[in-house]
Amino acid sequence: MTDQVTPVDSDTSDTSDIPGKPTSASRTTLSHIMSHNDTNLLGTVHGGVIMKLVDDAAGAVAGRHSGGPAVTASMDEMAFLEPVRVGDLVHVKAQVNWTGRTSMEVGVRVLAERWNESAPPTQVGSAYLVFAAVDADGKPRRVPPVLPETDRDRRRYQEAQIRRTHRLSRRRAIMELRERRAAEGFDD
Repeated sequence: MTDQVTPVDSDTSDTSDIPGKPTSASRTTLSHIMSHNDTNLLGTVHGGVIMKLVDDAAGAVAGRHSGGPAVTASMDEMAFLEPVRVGDLVHVKAQVNWTGRTSMEVGVRVLAERWNESAPPTQVGSAYLVFAAVDADGKPRRVPPVLPETDRDRRRYQEAQIRRTHRLSRRRAIMELRERRAAEGFDD
């Protein structure tokens, strides 16, 4: 999940010569029944298992939207809302929320339901991931703009822009701090 691509999330150049794709074009759901092999020491499903499913679904969406390979650049705000148990049928729903020149934010919702019950699924987690589209040499390549279709898609697009602003601001602040410490003679 830590494939190296530079720079990430700094791509706001115009992509108007690439036709946009609607949000629904790459939206997907990955479903999996949790087994004893997926559990942690507490007897619930290990968070890392859920994170892998999240990354898998988000990667499929990013590849579909970009029309080729895409690598995970970052995962933001992974929230575990409820425990997942053996026998739960987990649904990981993912879609592209925002696109830049070479990167995409993918939003993911994780739902769980008992495999043998007809009760509606419960949201058990969510995450936001940034993917960078890459070519055969691993170099960043341009992605089509995402075209939000619904009010919910438009809200997600706007929220994604806020998260992007925060990621860039956090990166700048960290780099400035490191430069100051290096200038002061600290070797972190």
